Amino acid sequence: MSFTVTYAERDGGTCLRLAGELDMSSAPQLDAAIDRLTAAGERHLLVDLTELTFCDSTGLAAFVRGDNRAAADGGWLRVTGARGRVARVLRLTGLDEVLTYEPEPVDPASRTVP
Repeated sequence: MSFTVTYAERDGGTCLRLAGELDMSSAPQLDAAIDRLTAAGERHLLVDLTELTFCDSTGLAAFVRGDNRAAADGGWLRVTGARGRVARVLRLTGLDEVLTYEPEPVDPASRTVP
């Protein structure tokens, strides 16, 4: 399966959507996208892994590299939507603890009751 990366602005940052297999042949494509975005001033990168079916160590390294690149300018890279084998490899390596996106909890006092 081929690899694709698309992205769109979202809530003060950029959401990258990955699909297919992220490995040593496709990781440079992700690296290039991250480089373009951070060079353009993006500091908050959320990577949606919902459609990613495979990720090897080269893909994991791309996530860490992207987080380091964004962090150098005060930002971050976070992942969300990992399933199956991709979720398992993130869990086994501990990257799920480091890079997992956790939405900020809503303050119940700030809710508007209809």
